[in-house]
Amino acid sequence: MNTNRSCCSPQTKYNLVQVKGTWIRQTEQCQVQEGKLSDATVCETKSEDGVTWTVVSPVVFTYRVVQCKNLLDPRNDTLLWGHIGDEELKGTLSNSKPVKRFVVIDETVHELYGSQVFQYFEARGVVHRILPLPTTEENKCMELVTKILEDVHVFGLDRRSEPIIAIGGGVCLDVVGLAASLYRRRTPYIRVPTTLLSYVDASVGAKTGVNFAGGKNKLGSYVPPVATFLDCSFFHTLPKRQISNGLAEMLKMALMKHRGLFQLLEADGRKLLNTKLQCCATGRSSEQEDSASASIRIAIETMLEELAPNLWEDDLDRLVDFGHLISPELEMRVLPALLHGEAVNIDMSFMTYVAHQKGLLRTDEKDRIIQCMLGLELPVWHQDCTLVLVQKSLKERLKHSAGSLRMPLPTGLGKAEIFHDMIEDNVLCQAYQKWTDELSSSGNK
Repeated sequence: MNTNRSCCSPQTKYNLVQVKGTWIRQTEQCQVQEGKLSDATVCETKSEDGVTWTVVSPVVFTYRVVQCKNLLDPRNDTLLWGHIGDEELKGTLSNSKPVKRFVVIDETVHELYGSQVFQYFEARGVVHRILPLPTTEENKCMELVTKILEDVHVFGLDRRSEPIIAIGGGVCLDVVGLAASLYRRRTPYIRVPTTLLSYVDASVGAKTGVNFAGGKNKLGSYVPPVATFLDCSFFHTLPKRQISNGLAEMLKMALMKHRGLFQLLEADGRKLLNTKLQCCATGRSSEQEDSASASIRIAIETMLEELAPNLWEDDLDRLVDFGHLISPELEMRVLPALLHGEAVNIDMSFMTYVAHQKGLLRTDEKDRIIQCMLGLELPVWHQDCTLVLVQKSLKERLKHSAGSLRMPLPTGLGKAEIFHDMIEDNVLCQAYQKWTDELSSSGNK
């Protein structure tokens, strides 16, 4: 058997240059012709076994997260053209081809805003198809994706210039994103979140997905939208429970990395909940920025800070996983009793006790966190979150995280660390017992 490995042989690196429409390879030392240089390279290694080519081709995504007012006002161009730059827009507007848009909208959102969406496209003379779907956690499956793809295929889209638009909560955005990533190997799509949770969480990242084999988001892709359009006026029609649900994800970012956001939620959380964050202004902060605008801005900025360098989760050490170690198992087990943010908060509540038991949090800090959660009307304990479920979830986490637990835990108010070792049984059991003793009287959501 020949054990000569190609990696031990000399390697030649080639740059790729496009000359008159043809790509050619050139070494750095021998630049024969000038042309358009690609970011990709090809390395060639020869051995007695043959030739090995190694391709390095960077994938770059550019997408926009745009806050705006009156998104569904026909005088507002954002929904049609907010995803492209000014120069590209000039060329698009000069094209005589009719504008087409395929819209997937959550059924409940359609009852509230469907007529406005229809009137928007009618007023703009856009050829459109609006597809209302029951985008709930119970229906988050490949059948929903297939339904979208079948309708898109019949409608017909230019996969480069006619983005699919998703209007709804996180499930809708996830499902449409997966469908778009599959149609003709990637069709651009736009996210329009209508819940607070999707506004500050699902809408700003790259994940798409559906549930599979009893597991949450077991099928999916990493394909960001070309743009996300954020209009907080959608919060007007949300039930109070949905506002609370979204505040859980904001609290997650506060606990992990922004003490100021925690203090804001601690002081004004009840007001934000009761007013449905309707003082929200668009744009950057100012000296007069209200608490609603500030809390949303900070939540999005801190989320983008964590997601942008790691869109494909090459690094599994992720602060944004706080609250997502136990909650997927709990959420799927009691579906539809808990909303996503509620399950996340129960996870965060328990992990706050773990952090306290490990000596990472003072008692007063632990108590302030729990009181903040209760002020946001979030559940802090659930009878189905048993010690057995906790242990099972952590073992699953260990199995799927390259042999390391990778557990984010608060180490103070607004700061955190990621811990890689499995929690000692005595720490876990003691934390669970104290959590249950102190919070079980708060009841389930």
